[in-house]
Amino acid sequence: MSKAIRDKDLQSVQEVRRLCEAAAEAQKSLARLSQEQTDRIVAAMAEASRRESQRLADLAVQETTYGNPHDKNLKNLFSAEMVYGYIKTLKTAGILREDPQNKVIEIGEPMGVVAAIIPTTNPTSTTIYKGLIALKARCAVVFSPHPSAVRCISETASVLAEAALGAGAPAGSIGCMTISTMEGTQELMRHPAVAVVLATGGAGLVRAAYSSGKPAYGVGPGNVPAFVERTADVPKAVRDIVAGKCFDNGTLCSAEQAVVVDEPVDPQVRDELKKNGAHFLTPEEVNQVAQVVVTPGYLVNPKIVGQTAPAIAQLAGVRVPPATRVLIGELEGVGKKYPLSIEKLSPVLAYYRVRDWKHGLDVCTQLLRFGGLGHTIVLHSRDDEVIRQMAMELPAFRIVVNSLASIGAVGYTTGIVPSMTLGCGGAGGNITSDNISPLHLINVKRVAYETRP
Repeated sequence: MSKAIRDKDLQSVQEVRRLCEAAAEAQKSLARLSQEQTDRIVAAMAEASRRESQRLADLAVQETTYGNPHDKNLKNLFSAEMVYGYIKTLKTAGILREDPQNKVIEIGEPMGVVAAIIPTTNPTSTTIYKGLIALKARCAVVFSPHPSAVRCISETASVLAEAALGAGAPAGSIGCMTISTMEGTQELMRHPAVAVVLATGGAGLVRAAYSSGKPAYGVGPGNVPAFVERTADVPKAVRDIVAGKCFDNGTLCSAEQAVVVDEPVDPQVRDELKKNGAHFLTPEEVNQVAQVVVTPGYLVNPKIVGQTAPAIAQLAGVRVPPATRVLIGELEGVGKKYPLSIEKLSPVLAYYRVRDWKHGLDVCTQLLRFGGLGHTIVLHSRDDEVIRQMAMELPAFRIVVNSLASIGAVGYTTGIVPSMTLGCGGAGGNITSDNISPLHLINVKRVAYETRP
């Protein structure tokens, strides 16, 4: 290890210690805030995030090269408006509930300082979201940015911190690492002042969060199948699939990764996909694209994450029309022999034709088990009985119906709790299957009077 790298690691660790000490001091004051004071701080943070949304979106794309400013802005606004709209009326301080019949009083208590790990795919929107839910729970928060997104995440944290301070939050309530190293992030997750870890990132980082010795909410990977059943409204289903896959160039972990098509509607689905800007790859082109999309270790190649379909095709030496929105590769199976069957974080889709919904259930289950257990699936169907039977069997905890998987799973187009952190339950190695909210960052005291002498 060179001296420069070693020095950077030491500087990062020292910065984390300073931030955690400041957060621990702020936590003492945050824990004494009333619900009214808390809500005033969170409202100011949401308003500042809305005001700066487009600027932060532009910064994110400039720094990471992932996605596009329009959709990055929509994600920021989702956190600043929809997440805020859901959490603003939640009770998180003082007496939460009283049950006079059973003589139980429930009191909200903040868990404490939150270590918030932020990814490069959704850097600013995840920072806004985690900042809002942490302060709503009266928890101080320290952000650990992905090394490729330090500037835009730090700027977002500054926007939140300035607004919170102006609304009455104590200094140190919101901190952000500016020297981002794995050693610094590990120090943050293990620091004695930290009470809970909110980890969004690669599988290795999430495993590190669960190994930190602290309670942790990690996010498992998504490998989301989109099943088009024979009763589906095919034109709408295809529009949703393409729009969901192309949203911010496929950087959401809840974005569609494979299209699984019921045989009777296969010709119509293909036609509609072509109308919506899809390019079906030849078998030779499938291999070419797979070589640039997937690394030899069966991970997505960072160079293609969040890029456009024509850009990925060019890297692979494949010629496509400039207006192409998504690349589609027909596959015969799932697993390491078929690299495009993994999560791709880009506008590239696998394509499967199945005999019926039971065969579709089998293929979708294989896809989920190959890197997406417990995450999300979308079903396009007008047969409620099929939907219910598949839902009972599928190893996914978000089953989106007749909508975009990418933004339906986060609660944008559905009634699911709006969130940028999606638990995958025990199946995905996570502690919860919930969409994470401020309620996951508070403990509940229960005052229980004797009812059975």
